[in-house]
Amino acid sequence: MAGPVLTGRTAWPARYDAPDDLAQIEQIPLAQRDLPATTYEALVRSAAQWPQRTAVSVMPDAEHWQQTVSRTYAELLADVHRVANVLHGLGVRRDDTVALISPNCDQLVTATLAAELAGIAAPVNSALSEQQVHRLLGVTGARVVVVASRELDAASWEHGAALARSGAVDAVVVLGPTGGASAPADAGRPADVGDTARVVDLTAEAARAHADRFDGEPPHADDLASVFHTGGTTGNPKLAAHTHRNEVVDAWSVAANTALDDDASIFAALPLFHVNALVVTLLAPILRGQRSVWAGPLGYRDPHLYGVFWKLVESRRISTMSAVPTVYAVLAGVPVDADISSMRFAIVGAAALPPGVRSAFETTTGVTLVEGYGLTEATCASARGFAAHPRPGTVGQRLPYQDLKTVRIEDDGSWTDLPAGSSGTLVITGPTVFPGYVTGREPGGRLIVEGLGKLRDGWLDTGDLARVDDDGFIHLVGRAKDLIVRGGHNLDPAVVEEALLAHPAVTGAAAVGMPDLHSGEVPVAYVSVAEPVAGGDLRAWAAGRVPEPAAAPKAVYVVDAIPMTSVGKIHKVPLRLDATCRAVRAALAAAGADDGIEDVRAELGEDGVVVTLVPRAGDGPQVSDAEVTAALAGFALAWRVLQP
Repeated sequence: MAGPVLTGRTAWPARYDAPDDLAQIEQIPLAQRDLPATTYEALVRSAAQWPQRTAVSVMPDAEHWQQTVSRTYAELLADVHRVANVLHGLGVRRDDTVALISPNCDQLVTATLAAELAGIAAPVNSALSEQQVHRLLGVTGARVVVVASRELDAASWEHGAALARSGAVDAVVVLGPTGGASAPADAGRPADVGDTARVVDLTAEAARAHADRFDGEPPHADDLASVFHTGGTTGNPKLAAHTHRNEVVDAWSVAANTALDDDASIFAALPLFHVNALVVTLLAPILRGQRSVWAGPLGYRDPHLYGVFWKLVESRRISTMSAVPTVYAVLAGVPVDADISSMRFAIVGAAALPPGVRSAFETTTGVTLVEGYGLTEATCASARGFAAHPRPGTVGQRLPYQDLKTVRIEDDGSWTDLPAGSSGTLVITGPTVFPGYVTGREPGGRLIVEGLGKLRDGWLDTGDLARVDDDGFIHLVGRAKDLIVRGGHNLDPAVVEEALLAHPAVTGAAAVGMPDLHSGEVPVAYVSVAEPVAGGDLRAWAAGRVPEPAAAPKAVYVVDAIPMTSVGKIHKVPLRLDATCRAVRAALAAAGADDGIEDVRAELGEDGVVVTLVPRAGDGPQVSDAEVTAALAGFALAWRVLQP
């Protein structure tokens, strides 16, 4: 086998498309690979090496997928200089955070890279509540926010307008649609913004800025590049800080895959507020001089995308894509009506891949699905599989220069290393592990970054239960936070979900703990199905296939769809809240205290679940506090009765 070689200014492996290549790659220390120090330097290098090569192509939307806006590497660098100089002119300096609230569009790609050059990028999901957005910006101290025009996305614009009216920001920088008019419709002084913040039309302002250099101080490797909020699948989103070194090394690890050459085109449709979109489909292609082809603002949620998808693959010669299992489930049902021979493989992650989805997609398309694993706290990617060397039951092999092991977390919080191959909490160390969560700002302006229990001597607690085999492949077995504790016995929800996913009618499954007066928690499951099937039948099916009777779900509820976050992760919080409401209703009924209750609601508070009981209106029976206390005293949750 050929050894590693140096190619150009960056040392790329001669080969990295099989599990055995990892040892050879790591024979060269990371410090000798001459990686760019920052994401800005990565773009500068690529613009110098491939100035006329297409860097990004962006579709306005799926209906107009042939009308892409494309820019070369030289043009992209010039545009990043212009926008970074606009931000610098608004007062953004190295320790200042720039919030970005917009769906994907041509200008957002530029603005994200420019924010990392001028200061620190803080992408925000516009689907978050106004309260959550204000909280996140309050933590970062961002005084400049980049938002979509109303024409592009009303929800993003409303967030920007609300921040301006409240005085939370000093400037609102407005993006327009891809390929749209030269000035956004909201430029000037929209009435709903108020008069405290400056409103900047980015198109017009950038046209006046110079493009040959950045006016401010360029970043260094250990400076913060971004703060990304976590998915919030178990509560309020947290802000994970990433250094430029974190992002460059992780992107390099992804781009080092020699199954793709420099001429590859990567399809990008995940939102840029998610690290996968930034690292896998923007920064990694930039390092290799590849082209990223971006879907419109709705991304994979655009219903028009699937009808033209295979023609798009043929036309743009797409080599690979990155998506969540639900996307591939849809594509498996779309007839292949084009030449898709350019597609080498497709990457899947963020949620468990049902075997039926893999089989259906690969049978329909002939394209291999390659699983990957990562988390925001480790920048993005920490493991990936290989198209030509499948390892069923794993989410991939560790990436170069990252190390993995499993530990047992003791009751006192200490860690005990487990023997190789043993199941336990997966922990990661290496150059992609984040420095911590942003919790506020110091008086001098620098962000406060703390590990908050996730970091121990450079090792990151992923919260995932797994085992790591001798080749560095990860076998996930569940989430530590998702464990269901039944009478002091830990139950892994994954065993319930796997049993249900084996049913031919089940297309999605999520198991959670339901409060129980006798056992603390009992497992229940929510499923989506492709054809009618009774919950009782599914419960019996699961009971016969779980490894122990205690793991048999007490109930199985058929729902229209399993709730997902905007990036395709199963969102268990609403399911836990629903299960809590069901348990509370049952307890009230058993105590004869339900006649006076109109509704039961649950929400996640800072200290756990809070249940609200809504009394019946009118002169009917009224529930007393004493009756509710007697019925719910055994539950570990807070409750209140609304006053009539």
